[in-house]
Amino acid sequence: MNKIGLIIKREYLRRVSKKSFILLTLLTPFLFAALVFVPLWLSTIKGDEVRNVAIIDTTGKYASLFENNESFHFIHSDKTLDEYRQGGDKEVFAFLSITDDLLNNPKAATLYSEKQVPAELSRLVNQTLSKQLESEKLVSFNIPNLKEIIRESKINFNVQTIKWSEDGKESASSATVASVIGMVFTFIIYMFIMMYGAMVMQGVMEEKTNRIIEVMISSVRPFDLMMGKIIGIGFVGLTQVFLWGIITTILVSVGGFMFSGGVDVASLQAGPQMGMMDANALASSSGNEIMGIINSINIAEIGISFIIYFIGGYMLYASIFAAIGSAVDSQEDTQQFMAPVTIFMIFALYAGIYSMENPDGPLAFWCSMVPFTSPIVMMVRIPFEIPLWEKLLSVSLLYTSAIGIVWLSAKIYRVGILMYGKKPSIKEMVKWIKYK
Repeated sequence: MNKIGLIIKREYLRRVSKKSFILLTLLTPFLFAALVFVPLWLSTIKGDEVRNVAIIDTTGKYASLFENNESFHFIHSDKTLDEYRQGGDKEVFAFLSITDDLLNNPKAATLYSEKQVPAELSRLVNQTLSKQLESEKLVSFNIPNLKEIIRESKINFNVQTIKWSEDGKESASSATVASVIGMVFTFIIYMFIMMYGAMVMQGVMEEKTNRIIEVMISSVRPFDLMMGKIIGIGFVGLTQVFLWGIITTILVSVGGFMFSGGVDVASLQAGPQMGMMDANALASSSGNEIMGIINSINIAEIGISFIIYFIGGYMLYASIFAAIGSAVDSQEDTQQFMAPVTIFMIFALYAGIYSMENPDGPLAFWCSMVPFTSPIVMMVRIPFEIPLWEKLLSVSLLYTSAIGIVWLSAKIYRVGILMYGKKPSIKEMVKWIKYK
């Protein structure tokens, strides 16, 4: 056990002291924060170029509906489309041709341009004409005050969801918030199992290729070496996750405080349909409601479960990666053995995504029991407060299987780590397991 501890210490200190580890640990949270704030910031930036759009309306009904904005300037033109084409007017970016009553002939409107028509322009034209056609259609029914009746009949209803605890205490809940939290942890655990598992395989291959392993094997058992490497790199992963969580939380909090002063986020969310409603009051109310929903979710349980499933899933897959790394001599040779592992991981990720809609369904239940998929799928289900016996059974199966896989991988590792110049088949690797 003392030798395993020395190997763990060596692997941990050697990797956390690398410049690549330090840079990745410090810079990645800035990337996470940028993914949150940069799109919102970019959405507030408008281009300086105003494009001219000529409206050729032979009916005379629709040209006056279009109003200029920051991106497009609409020109009411008496020329024909052929005259514009022959004249080669480069100042006009696009041409909207309307040749008939659109209520009777919806295909009578066409948007022409030498370049690809921007989605913003297509959306603006569609919204403007749709609003007018809807108004004309309502008028054709000859029903007094029909517009007001329809407007007043539109109701946006969202049922309030409440959950209660065993002591009868009520709290707001939201399946959307629970799903988002579950998927965030699911993607994190998927990414880190793949990342640090591959790091184990790469480390084994490097030592085998450099023949360092021959010296190490003379003083330590192959099993101790494999376990020390797996545990040491696992601690590296936990350290990086912990630091990323702290730094990202700080950056998002500081960025949210600073960014809210420059952009009225509430007004963006409220939209024009809110009319004269106080957007700040709406944002405060929504924020309090969301915080109440988040507080109703047991974040501590989710965090503990994340660590438990990360360790179990990492031990299971890292031992497989270590066995693969010991059996091959080059990166190209790993593809033969990595394909089944990758398929399991991708299937687990998709199972987790589909389990959001029905966290108690057959797919979610059985995938949360299968050790190869449970670390990912269970992180989706836990925010929905599944029964305790399912959690205990899932964890028991995961760790029992992880121990068994570690034992099998150690059998392959002890033989494969000293083999060079030959790519073994799966049949040969099965024979290694039978060696005593």
